Amino acid sequence: MATILAVDDSPINLATIEQKLKDSYEVIPVNSGFRALQYLKSEKTPDLILLDIRMAEKDGIETLKEIREMRGGADIPVIMLTSQNDKESIMESQKLGIYDYVLKPFDTADLHDRIRRALQKAKEASND
Repeated sequence: MATILAVDDSPINLATIEQKLKDSYEVIPVNSGFRALQYLKSEKTPDLILLDIRMAEKDGIETLKEIREMRGGADIPVIMLTSQNDKESIMESQKLGIYDYVLKPFDTADLHDRIRRALQKAKEASND
């Protein structure tokens, strides 16, 4: 079962993500960019990261920059979550190599599909 690190500062959003994905994936919910970075430094690398763009203290863009600089962090597929159609942040995160982005509130089937495609692409890239 693939492991997904879900990063969102909203407890409701984290609970929703976990609820919608728990039957298909091992979901590790963390409520801040700082906690995500701590997890990545101390635990095994997740197969994918769902990362909210808008968070207090350290936003998703800052968190993603630090993830990309970490050993092994450049290869982790990242799907950004955003509640607003924030083109500037999406473009900024695309420069940092995100796989995709999803607008909140998300459609569960669409999120599953995007995760499946991202994991498949990462698997194919690691086999090259």
